[in-house]
Amino acid sequence: MTDVLIVGAGVIGCALAERLSRSGASVLVCEQGAVASATTAHGEGNILISDKGPGPELALAQWSRRLWPEVLGRIGERLPGDAAAVEWEAKGGIVVATTGAGADALRTFAADQRRAGVRCEELDADRLAVAEPALTRDVHAAMYYPDDAQVQPAGAATALLAAAVSAGAVVETGCGVLGPILRDDRLLGVRTTRGPRYGDVVINAAGPWSGAVARMLGVPIAIRPRRGDVLITAPLPPTVFHKVYDADYVGAVGSSDGGLQSSAVVESTRGGPLLLGSSRRQCGFDDRLRPDSLAAIARKALRLFPILAEVAIMRAYGGFRPYVDDHLPVIGPDPRLPGLWHATGHEGAGIGLSLGTAELVADALADRPAEIDPAAFRVDRPAVLGAMERITR
Repeated sequence: MTDVLIVGAGVIGCALAERLSRSGASVLVCEQGAVASATTAHGEGNILISDKGPGPELALAQWSRRLWPEVLGRIGERLPGDAAAVEWEAKGGIVVATTGAGADALRTFAADQRRAGVRCEELDADRLAVAEPALTRDVHAAMYYPDDAQVQPAGAATALLAAAVSAGAVVETGCGVLGPILRDDRLLGVRTTRGPRYGDVVINAAGPWSGAVARMLGVPIAIRPRRGDVLITAPLPPTVFHKVYDADYVGAVGSSDGGLQSSAVVESTRGGPLLLGSSRRQCGFDDRLRPDSLAAIARKALRLFPILAEVAIMRAYGGFRPYVDDHLPVIGPDPRLPGLWHATGHEGAGIGLSLGTAELVADALADRPAEIDPAAFRVDRPAVLGAMERITR
């Protein structure tokens, strides 16, 4: 019998596999597609503190951020090639406000964050020009966040999974869930496209598809896909040195509007191209690239970095993020079905929250106190179960 059966091999499932395998659990990961090929592969690899106000998500982000260097150091000792593929960059982030009202809001937001232990400082015009020479000078305020970081998302997920496999975990791709295996109202495993798979604990870490997985298991949760698009420029010499975004990004992330939300997010990659984001829209699993989304991203990126007017766009891609109405992940046991746990609903913050999520699950399974209070992420809260009841009526 497998101790833990994890459904999904995105970054959350991979982080769970690494942490639980390291604790001695027998772990099986079932993935309907390929490892890190869906939401994780279509992200920007952000590990952000700067975009989160005081509260449970910020606490989870701060914990996860502290864990990343520790986990990568451990992986590097055993699997140096995999650790290198993560492309860890503690580059820091700069949030800018391009209006007077935006500057006031940014300063208030940053002051609240400082009280919650976030490191940030305001940059004057001269320091901002040194930090980002190509950035527009039409900036009313700029905050520097030294703890913002970035990884190559698929590289990070596969490195975590490789560490899990080296500790004994087993991974099966092309293994989609079809339904539950039950005994006396307890979940013993799942029926899959590759046959029955069993586990003392089954963890639903299927990202945007975790709602569908939960429905197949008979216990729906209100996880919906929210689409985001990214533009990728042609390779450039060093041009952008931090993750730079407009303060509007925080509002777009926290918005519950189903229509198009966009804001300027610009950052470099080790290979030379810039990643330009971001957009958010609720459109189901419609995977078409939409011109209005791409145009909005380009227009707002140009507003921050006018130099980009002469830069070619190499390609664009989009992906789905697991959305919850209250913008908090769903982490923990499902009280309606013993044996089932969830680790999902991180929307676009899965990379940054993954290691803390894995620690929360490991602590709960071991019945030991966690570093942060997990209550805000519980499955039986109104945004998860109450919203599901509204959706299905």
